[in-house]
Amino acid sequence: MAIEIRLNGEVQTLPASLNVIQLLDFFGLPKERVAVERNRAIVPKTSWESVVVVPGDELEVVHFVGGGSGPAPHGTDEFVIAGKLFKSRLLVGTGKYPSHQVMREAHQRSGADMVTVAVRRIDLKAAKGESLLDYIDRSRIMVLPNTAACYTVDDAVRTARLGREAGLSEWVKLEVIGDESTLFPDTAGLIEATKILVKEGFIVLPYTNDDLVAARRLIDAGASAIMPLGAPIGSGMGIQNIAAMRILREKITEVPLIVDAGVGTASDAALAMELGADGVLMNSAIAGASDPGAMAEAMNYAVKAGRIAYRAGRIPRKLYATASSPLDGLIR
Repeated sequence: MAIEIRLNGEVQTLPASLNVIQLLDFFGLPKERVAVERNRAIVPKTSWESVVVVPGDELEVVHFVGGGSGPAPHGTDEFVIAGKLFKSRLLVGTGKYPSHQVMREAHQRSGADMVTVAVRRIDLKAAKGESLLDYIDRSRIMVLPNTAACYTVDDAVRTARLGREAGLSEWVKLEVIGDESTLFPDTAGLIEATKILVKEGFIVLPYTNDDLVAARRLIDAGASAIMPLGAPIGSGMGIQNIAAMRILREKITEVPLIVDAGVGTASDAALAMELGADGVLMNSAIAGASDPGAMAEAMNYAVKAGRIAYRAGRIPRKLYATASSPLDGLIR
């Protein structure tokens, strides 16, 4: 007898009560790299064959779309998050590219070894068989699920759990958005979600504002990095809060400080690193460029140059000129 369920927010008719595997087959959905939630509870892959869908069930099937430890030992300059060593201090996204092929080229030229992906419902009407993950070189690049566009603690926590269940890792870039027009974070919700996820074994990298007090509370909640925005997401305005970033750099030493959002071009990335950031995460600045591959390469150089400059130590700013040539022995 036919039954009705709700799948990914839409009412669907099944020929009969099916188990999860049969349901995925019925809709032609992949079984790899997906997670299934039934009535707001994740269904482990080991239970797919035994869990039967009944009339009135609400299911979500999601996949991935584009969208810490303390500092390194003294005397080294390694980029370490939650005990994991990364070669590149540039983190990049996977959304907004003209094509997956362009994204793959940008990833290669960026040198990044961590990229973010959004956890989204599978489009039941979309063509089957191709995954964003097929265009990411996972032999050298770590995939970091994020909770982009989540406006409540519950949505962010559910999304993080689904991302882990879909088969990547317990790492998550945590976003709890508080305002739709600016996409500024809801820091109270962010702290609450961080506490919940850390207790469940997640490595949480929270997108936050440039508030030192909020950063301290996130660290107390167990965050493995602090990721303050340099300007609103996707704005391309560059680092607008230099004084706040300098304060964060001076006061936050327990976990890495990664500037997230607002970068528009290579000089912005270099400035973030010159201010002492341990890394920079960006998406729009690369994906939205006229030549994403070239911009990715420029960002690669900028992040490296900014880090070297920060480590080298700039000269003090002075109001008046100081001669660089010696005055002794001057011919008069």
